[in-house]
Amino acid sequence: MAINAKGTPIVKGLGFNSFGIGTNACSVDIDEENDKILRIRPLRFDEHYTPEDLNAWKLEARGQTFEPGFKTLISPLSLCYKKRVYSKNRIPYPLKRVDWDPHGERNPQNRGTSSYVRISWDEAAAITAEEIKRIHDEYGPYSILCELDGHGETKFVHAPHGCQSRMFDLIGSYTLQTRQPDSWEGWYWGAKHIWGMDPLGQQSLLNNVIKDIAENGDAVLFWGCDVETTPLGWGGYLASRLCFWFTDLGIKQIHISPDVNYTNAVHADKWIPVKPNTDAALQLAIAYTWITEDIYDKDYLDTHAIGFDHFRYYVLGGEDGVPKTPKWAEKICGIPSYTIKAFARYWAKHAVSIAHCNGGSFIRSCYAHEPARLEVALLGMQGLGKPGANQFKFIEWTLYGMQTVTPLPPSSEIPDCSPAYRGWYRSFPESFIPKTMIPEAIMNPPVQWYGHIGAGFPREDQFTGPFTFPLEGNERLHMIWSDTPCWETCWNGGNEMQEALRHESIEFIIIQHPWMENDCNFADIILPTNTKFETEDIGTDSDNGQWNLVYFERQAIKPRLESKSDMEAVGEVAKALEKFGGIYENLFDRYMGGKTCEEYIQAGFENTGAAKKMTFEEFKEKQYYPFPTIENWEDIPAGLSEFYADPEGHPLQTPSGKLEYYSTTLASMFPDDKERGPVPHWIDEGAGHQERQYLPRGRKYPFLIVSNHPRWRVHANLDDVTWFREMEEYVKVTGPDGYKYEPVWVNPVDAGVLGLESGDIAKIYNERGGVLGGVIVSERIIPGAIYQDHGARVDSIVMGEGGLDRGGANNLIAPYATTSEHAFGEVTSGFLVNIEKVDVFALAEEYPEAFGRDYDPDCGLVATARIVEGA
Repeated sequence: MAINAKGTPIVKGLGFNSFGIGTNACSVDIDEENDKILRIRPLRFDEHYTPEDLNAWKLEARGQTFEPGFKTLISPLSLCYKKRVYSKNRIPYPLKRVDWDPHGERNPQNRGTSSYVRISWDEAAAITAEEIKRIHDEYGPYSILCELDGHGETKFVHAPHGCQSRMFDLIGSYTLQTRQPDSWEGWYWGAKHIWGMDPLGQQSLLNNVIKDIAENGDAVLFWGCDVETTPLGWGGYLASRLCFWFTDLGIKQIHISPDVNYTNAVHADKWIPVKPNTDAALQLAIAYTWITEDIYDKDYLDTHAIGFDHFRYYVLGGEDGVPKTPKWAEKICGIPSYTIKAFARYWAKHAVSIAHCNGGSFIRSCYAHEPARLEVALLGMQGLGKPGANQFKFIEWTLYGMQTVTPLPPSSEIPDCSPAYRGWYRSFPESFIPKTMIPEAIMNPPVQWYGHIGAGFPREDQFTGPFTFPLEGNERLHMIWSDTPCWETCWNGGNEMQEALRHESIEFIIIQHPWMENDCNFADIILPTNTKFETEDIGTDSDNGQWNLVYFERQAIKPRLESKSDMEAVGEVAKALEKFGGIYENLFDRYMGGKTCEEYIQAGFENTGAAKKMTFEEFKEKQYYPFPTIENWEDIPAGLSEFYADPEGHPLQTPSGKLEYYSTTLASMFPDDKERGPVPHWIDEGAGHQERQYLPRGRKYPFLIVSNHPRWRVHANLDDVTWFREMEEYVKVTGPDGYKYEPVWVNPVDAGVLGLESGDIAKIYNERGGVLGGVIVSERIIPGAIYQDHGARVDSIVMGEGGLDRGGANNLIAPYATTSEHAFGEVTSGFLVNIEKVDVFALAEEYPEAFGRDYDPDCGLVATARIVEGA
């Protein structure tokens, strides 16, 4: 085994966090030799600790045992990560857009198509400092937007999420791009209003839920849930192991989704194929069956819920004259009425829980708050909290290092290293804009909305406001500084965002990032930053589902090329600003906070319980400390069992403390809202959305697209990994031009009508634009729908609204409108498109520049595709 100079592997965490602070995941050992990464492998817990040290937990039920192992259950996304470090797409040095002159023509209309020239770090920092000073003087600090969220690497001292915001806090503030609750949109905007469940809307009381299901459950519904995919970037394979254990226990696994996802293919006992974004119709028909056949728990609802009569009245057709029968639902969701009734009757007779993994198309479509609310409504009708009946998620998570949610036995401590954190403070400046509203805020200010719209705010925050940008007396946006350039591949309406980034009002865009991808192509200045392997840091791991960890991350290799850490990159600009004096005086020292990197690491370590078990020097030597399982974990009440047994003594986080089938707060705060009323409904169309196949727009765009988390990426992260690209059809489809296209699944019935065959290149399109993909004819997707993963790297042929993308980044053609009128969430799946075969050679003749970029099929676009000199 190759080892580093100190004789032991180097511990690193390779998860992808949305906010930087809080949790890491997928802890690994790095074998390094002569400044080169040789191998990545699982971290072993038993190198320094015994099962007794860890108070190792064990679940026993029905003659079967489930217990944690003694190594991290990392996924291929972690095992391959050295390929990301050595990617041909690494940004080699600071870059400036060739046709952007800070003292002359800025040519914003060319962003996204222009090339770049090499400059020095000193020049990049000086230009950026001069632009900040100029914009401060001409427009004020709120004209600078900080984009500091997204799925970047998990770091603490060198955090990529918001180093620049710390600097701006010292020189007069900035405008914050607030992050949507993007993996919880429907729960956040809808489910909270029926059962509370702050901070994110999914069931947050998860203690011992797996134990409860193992002992008492009959079935688990995987509603748009793929545990063989979504957890891979955050927690590895423990969720997969649990699914195999459910099979051993005889617990049925029922999948409800338009596609046979990877979990469905391996674990499902039953697949109920539903059309994308029509789950609410299915749910209402289930409720109708229970009500009309009198097979729901009326006694429970009498004591645990309010407003059920309003819901019952709507379901039976009293409000609109349309009973929500299985026959009614069949025409919408595509499930035969007899299947709906049989499924409803099975559920009524058995103890059933519902599983999720966060994210996914089920909860990120227009009106996603309605299926989220209806799911809770159904759980309530069958005695939510009774033995074997809960909602749960397979991913353990910790919010900002403060609250942990796990269905498995919890560790004795949540490791909080926040004193080491040098990214965003998690405080809101006076000026902020929700992420989904950025394009409109740039191109058509002022904009207005309700709520701070940051993941973790309480339910009541949705009614605060309205907020406005720009603030009264302040200018619009003129500068953007991003350290997480994934807007186009993570959010809805990416083509509109391209237009916004090229708007004449945006005078300067700076982006810091390790790889030349996506929004980087719109920057005027690009700063190359490190990966985790190139820095010394501290980390935590709360997603492995076995033991929470805190660990010391030694530097594995020297910084590659001319990269600096995110903290150092912003520090270069802070130094350059000092020459202006005044508010910029001594800015670098103030920004650094008076500590060295090691001192920040030690401060983080001292804030955890590990400091009670060892010295800092011992911590650095052992490199990690796993917190043992909490004592007497078996005695912790399971899930919502206490609410089930005593709703008055253990109320929910709703105004009444009970399940609210009629939300008095929605009724009073937004009385005219037709899309998110006090009672959950089926919504045909509304403000901004007509995404139903049976409506007029469906005749032009007859397919609903399913766009889930990719199995072999985390959004666009890892799209350049050569090992993955070797797996034909699973990861990419090689076109006749040698380009590797993002796969598109088409059902054989539809493929026959459209004249499509596997290997063809097709265009998925609507009035917002089009994206290309490589066809795979498969029964893994139902007729009337097509499937393409979201998050592929952008490779635009034509920019902006109505544009065409070669890379298959279908977020570009997702709706511009948000979840609904007063719910400002993203809409990235379940929207209408059409599909047709294209001739890529004809397109190449029409767009020679786009098809002639520097490209390596084993990597995709490479950094030199945009660099014209200075190599």
